[in-house]
Amino acid sequence: MRDNHDDTEEIHPLFAGAPKSGEFRKLRKRIIRQVREAVEQYGMVERGARWLVCLSGGKDSYTLLAALHELKWRGLLPVDLLACNLDQGQPGFPATVLPEFLERMGVPHRIEYQDTYSIVKEKVPEGRTYCALCSRLRRGNLYRIAREEGCSAVVLGHHRDDILETFFMNLFHGGRIATMPPKLVNEEGDLYVLRPLAHVAEKDCERFARAMNYPIIPCDLCGSQDGLQRQQVKAILDQWEKNSPGRRQVMFHALMNIRPSHMLDPRLFDFAGLQTNPEQIDENSPEIPRLR
Repeated sequence: MRDNHDDTEEIHPLFAGAPKSGEFRKLRKRIIRQVREAVEQYGMVERGARWLVCLSGGKDSYTLLAALHELKWRGLLPVDLLACNLDQGQPGFPATVLPEFLERMGVPHRIEYQDTYSIVKEKVPEGRTYCALCSRLRRGNLYRIAREEGCSAVVLGHHRDDILETFFMNLFHGGRIATMPPKLVNEEGDLYVLRPLAHVAEKDCERFARAMNYPIIPCDLCGSQDGLQRQQVKAILDQWEKNSPGRRQVMFHALMNIRPSHMLDPRLFDFAGLQTNPEQIDENSPEIPRLR
């Protein structure tokens, strides 16, 4: 383990030029601590693992890449990391930004070009959102690349706020209690999907990436659409947070403190078999008739 990880002579190139302020040091340490906690809490590391770290060029994926390399640099993440950017053929996408950045940082990577943009524009009717199809096509390509590269996991940059927003989208629009889990197995059963930023706040990702001056690439496909359900949910959460600072963290903690016996899903809790103290039951009482 490298104990002197803040020494400028003992630092990964991804952190070269990092601000010297105490505020930034606290931010950086908090992000690293939260990523390490998520990795350990959800059992993300396997022996001999190789991770495909998905890099979109947004603030979240840069933060993910830096945090994972920091942990690996300190000997706290015994996995092989391969950064991957999927160029989806969006018009005006600055295709040279990420390859040049990754080369400069000395980060092993693979850049893949697949024109999913044209498919999305062709298949999705005017006025409908692109996110679902775009995400499905992107995920399929990332799974393929992971298999080709011998990776055991696809690692995504979804943070705490993404998880909360997805929870409320499912609640408001999907009629179910569900969100993005920090760890799952894909439908084919051969790859893990990991979200090490699960405990990290979006505002921390934004502050970190801005302070590091990473070359942010905006999403001009779905990011240009107004009135998305996620944007509406985000606005609601922003207002709650404004009215009661810290509300997001309280709600996120609730997702880790679920009581099936106090919900309504009989598949998760045996309500029918629930009984009072057996010693207080009158053996001579008649059976409850079955409802027809």
